[in-house]
Amino acid sequence: MKYQTPSTTKEAAVLIKRERGKAFVLAGGTDLMVQMKSGLTEPDLVVDIKHISAMQSIKKSATGFRIGAAVSAAEMGENTALKKAWPGVVEAANLIGSDQIQNRCTIAGNLCNASPAADAVPALIAAGGKANIVGPQRRRTVAIEKVITGPGTTSLVKGEVVEAITLPKRPPKSGDAYLRFIPRSEMDIAVVGVGVSLTLGSNSVIKNARVALGAVAPTPLLVPAAVKAIVGTNLDKAALNKLAEACSAACNPIDDKRGTVEFRTEVAGVLAKRAAKIAYTRAGGK
Repeated sequence: MKYQTPSTTKEAAVLIKRERGKAFVLAGGTDLMVQMKSGLTEPDLVVDIKHISAMQSIKKSATGFRIGAAVSAAEMGENTALKKAWPGVVEAANLIGSDQIQNRCTIAGNLCNASPAADAVPALIAAGGKANIVGPQRRRTVAIEKVITGPGTTSLVKGEVVEAITLPKRPPKSGDAYLRFIPRSEMDIAVVGVGVSLTLGSNSVIKNARVALGAVAPTPLLVPAAVKAIVGTNLDKAALNKLAEACSAACNPIDDKRGTVEFRTEVAGVLAKRAAKIAYTRAGGK
């Protein structure tokens, strides 16, 4: 196995593109190292991106936030401006594993590992997040909901590397939230995850929203029908019930030891209502 530490994203992309065998990016390593130790994967090349300056920081600008692909979840939790603007995204990132894992894991890695149950992904989708992707010849920007194509697979082609995740500038009177259900109190995989982001107009009426689900389909889902259920409302009981119905209807889960199809479908609706209430309150709704 070869191990490389490039200093630029393009250099990393070229190394991966040129490798004839299996090439993997090492960010936090909290997924890759486990897979290697368990024999699930045997890389021919590991490209460590932690030495690339463009991936090491969180930057706030007039257009929003740029979170480098090597930035840990713990660093996100310590960034006051990011927590204030996108608390749901930070909370989702801070649910990944233990304190030790938090100091290593990254939301870019959580995205590219492409688990249907990834905690950060529904929150990023709800926030309208995008992935900045660099290849040997070009750069492109992709909506988070278009990155994961199936369990363990993404829309990235060989040689492409996620350099950063961007979040838009938070509009006034906006809020977001992420909730999940797990069998234990902490350090478990989501049975259902729900991200909600919304913006209020006059009289606390919802004028824009995004709702995303995780762990209830082969890929995380953006749910337009759930948005339709709450936009134009004050998030009253009828709107919440329609929201829950839309989220449950969007589910296409599996049966496994952590939850049945019926359970996941019902819990998706319950969590959607709870997350929407939190986001609504954070936006200043009354």
